Amino acid sequence: MSAALLPLNSCLDFQGYEQTPKLTTEVEDWRDEVIYQVLVDRFANGDNANDYRVQLGAPARYHGGDWQGLEDKLPYLQALGVTTLWISPVVKNVETDANVDGYHGYWAQDFTELNPHFGDLVALRRLVDAAHERDMLVIIDIVANHVGQLFYYDINLNGHPDEQIQGNGVDSPVMYINEYDPDFDPRGIQSFTSLGEAGPAPIIFGNDPATNHMPPNPEVFRNPAIYNRKGRTLNFDEEDQLLHGDFPGGLKDVDTSRCDVKQAFVDVYARIIEQTNADGFRIDTIKHVEHEFWRYFSQRVRQRLAEQGKHNFFMFGEAFDGRDDLVGSFTQKLEPDPSELDCAAGGPALTGDQLDSAFYFPQYFQAVRDVFQQAQSTDRIQALWEQRTTNWGTEPAEGGVGVAPSDIPVNFLDNHDVPRFLYGVQELSLEVQRKLLRNGLVFLYTAPGVPCLYYGTEQELRGGNDPANREDLWDTGYDQSGGTFQWIARLAKIRRAYASLRRGDVAVTWASARTGDEEDAGLFAFERTGGTNKNSYSLVVLNSNQVHASHTGFEGATMPVGAPPGLVLEDVLSGDSYTVAGDGTVDITVEAMSAAILVPASDIVSLN
Repeated sequence: MSAALLPLNSCLDFQGYEQTPKLTTEVEDWRDEVIYQVLVDRFANGDNANDYRVQLGAPARYHGGDWQGLEDKLPYLQALGVTTLWISPVVKNVETDANVDGYHGYWAQDFTELNPHFGDLVALRRLVDAAHERDMLVIIDIVANHVGQLFYYDINLNGHPDEQIQGNGVDSPVMYINEYDPDFDPRGIQSFTSLGEAGPAPIIFGNDPATNHMPPNPEVFRNPAIYNRKGRTLNFDEEDQLLHGDFPGGLKDVDTSRCDVKQAFVDVYARIIEQTNADGFRIDTIKHVEHEFWRYFSQRVRQRLAEQGKHNFFMFGEAFDGRDDLVGSFTQKLEPDPSELDCAAGGPALTGDQLDSAFYFPQYFQAVRDVFQQAQSTDRIQALWEQRTTNWGTEPAEGGVGVAPSDIPVNFLDNHDVPRFLYGVQELSLEVQRKLLRNGLVFLYTAPGVPCLYYGTEQELRGGNDPANREDLWDTGYDQSGGTFQWIARLAKIRRAYASLRRGDVAVTWASARTGDEEDAGLFAFERTGGTNKNSYSLVVLNSNQVHASHTGFEGATMPVGAPPGLVLEDVLSGDSYTVAGDGTVDITVEAMSAAILVPASDIVSLN
């Protein structure tokens, strides 16, 4: 059965999926969601018919997971408290390069076809429908920065992809040249022969159906002029290389400043939503693309889908960077630029809006790594959070999800691009590892924004860098009885039960610069107020110290809170109670690597 993103042939049996689905809005407020990142190839194998080129013993090859397997395991995810699935890219990829497969989905070759390793259009539609029937959402990963290694630069003009060594190291420097992946040249990759340079190197698309090194689709991507053609990025801190260089490994950088490229990406990706009724995009490598592209893309996608009934469509981007100003810049409103070619003709005027949110990498580095793994001072979390109101957009995007980007960062402990949380603390005892992980999970599920759980965290997977962090989940047996699985499921219920933990305004009530044996070392506390009810209240207190209990006090000072004096607060994790003192303070002691989530005792609800 073809996976093409084309009208289905009604002469065949497509199980009731002959018609393009009606687009619907399935979400009220994205802050209510719990996202689960799925690497489709490694989650569940539900259809052996699409198992080809599978090599289970090789971490960098296809392993057989598919959309059918994910649909089959929706009850498992629902038991975990997941409400939204983020699935890896769905379009057809280059099959393999140098014995590494495109199982992850980031090597696009054909934007008009689905990846047949994962299933066909019916399988993808059925997954989205099955999720919606369970009040779950689906986010699809997309890439607009690059395509797979689809062509080589014919530097020596012989019509063949070569590797060569030039120079003798005496009269001229020794250079290694790979025509698939040559080093960056700001002029564009140049051709040369023994007589010298001969102008820009032509590019030649592959023609190998076995590995799917084929000319790309749609047709616009076959035009050599739509690629920047400057070669491999060597220095990501240099703007020309950041925006215009190929990704190391030969992923070819697209010139996203062109109108035809902007329009093509809107069309191919909006069409996927029109054919599946999925609910959002996670967008790869946004810092390698001009802000003006995201302005155009996000607004045109919102407009096109809204006309068909799809509103609150969530778009968040990934900038793998610890600089909060850079990450947040993709959610800021852009000032008009008279010189910008905005390609707006034929559609509504564009505003300054960009993306709804971003993957919160600064928090990963400064809180998850520094504090919850390495027990550094918690005042760095407060400093980071305070930057969001300056670095991130503070007004909702027009036609977006109705929440200011600064209020809806996408939070995570780890993902497919960094080592798993447990790998980072592997030198510690198993008991300590689990305490650290579960404490980090409390932070993840209570911090402002949307929690995003990487698949397998619930099974305590502990792989290192890619591809070791992309394990096969089926090896765990999808066990639901483990302590960490149950802990995550409990946190999801707590988050769902108390609106302030999802939508409430946040204020830090205690942060410590101390990391040793001081009485408050490792303490971090914040309160959240409001949500669906303006009187909703919660207070979260975390101790990241790995040695001793700490409390919310230092040298006689105790923690002031916004709750009224006399209010009784109950910890939903332990059942312990605390009363707000007459001076509006609370003194709470928390054991090492532990947390308390306090709500008014009068608001306590059963989590069964």
